[in-house]
Amino acid sequence: MNRKEYFEIPWASLRGMVEPTFAERSLIQHKHYLTSSRLIVSNAIDISDSEILLSEGRSIPYNYLVIATGHDDQVPKTRSERLKQYQSENEKIKAAESILIVGGGPTGVELAGEIAVDFPEKKITLVHSGYRLLEFLGPKASKKTLDWLKSRHVEVKLDQTVNLEDVADFSNGTKLYTTSAGETIKADCHFLCTGKPLASSWLKGTILKDRLDELGRLIVDENLRVRGRKNIFAIGDITNIKEMKQGYLAKKQASVAAKNLQLLIRGGDESKMTTYKMSSSHNAIVSLGRHDAVAQLHLTTMIGLIPGLIKSKDLFVGKTRKELDLDSRD
Repeated sequence: MNRKEYFEIPWASLRGMVEPTFAERSLIQHKHYLTSSRLIVSNAIDISDSEILLSEGRSIPYNYLVIATGHDDQVPKTRSERLKQYQSENEKIKAAESILIVGGGPTGVELAGEIAVDFPEKKITLVHSGYRLLEFLGPKASKKTLDWLKSRHVEVKLDQTVNLEDVADFSNGTKLYTTSAGETIKADCHFLCTGKPLASSWLKGTILKDRLDELGRLIVDENLRVRGRKNIFAIGDITNIKEMKQGYLAKKQASVAAKNLQLLIRGGDESKMTTYKMSSSHNAIVSLGRHDAVAQLHLTTMIGLIPGLIKSKDLFVGKTRKELDLDSRD
């Protein structure tokens, strides 16, 4: 069950804003890879011990349940509407001479990189509330990223916020933004790239309300079952697992949950369930346009073409499609 009819490869979404045709490969209809499954396009609003209640009023029974709702990303229900959204965002970028990006985490940095590489004539300003970019990485990665952005003529303002509710409009369509430091920024448009809330608020009125931590994440055990629940699993960003929230780790969790479900469905011994080994790695790669990237690895931090070869050209879209038994080129 999903509230939209397609899967969107999340780490590839920003490329679609500068190249809308790229999204043709990164937006995948669920029915194209879930060929033997029943797909329900709806929102869950409540959970009982044996049923899920949907927003339209009907209930879906379950023997086992996996919750993988991630973050609350407000995107269209249909693939065609999402593709139109990418086209609209691309036209917005093309029409602008100056662009403001609010947020200096991976989304804001990667978007700045995509625009700076594909549209070097644009004046880009990035405002971040933190004292350094990419705070989930170490200081070396932050400094290298800042230097890279500056080399592409991106103006970066750190330790400041922007009140998007108080924006002055000029007759020519340009807008005037004011930062918390009192600085003013002229830009034709802006993109908000701050963190999205977890998609867990709906759980606060369910039987799992006491299994949410103070940040709204589901508390899971070593087998990825929601603590105290024998037949409910949770994976991905929605869990309280203390590791970096990255796509490849969510896939590792999905693999463990699937093995444990297969064991339980076949009537196997619970003591033989697979334990999820939490990752202590802080390795990560953040793409910077089509060719470069910054990589924080176990023994080194690097930036440029070498880490870019790993991720930036195709953003793992072909690899992900192959894992879903789909043509990597379509």
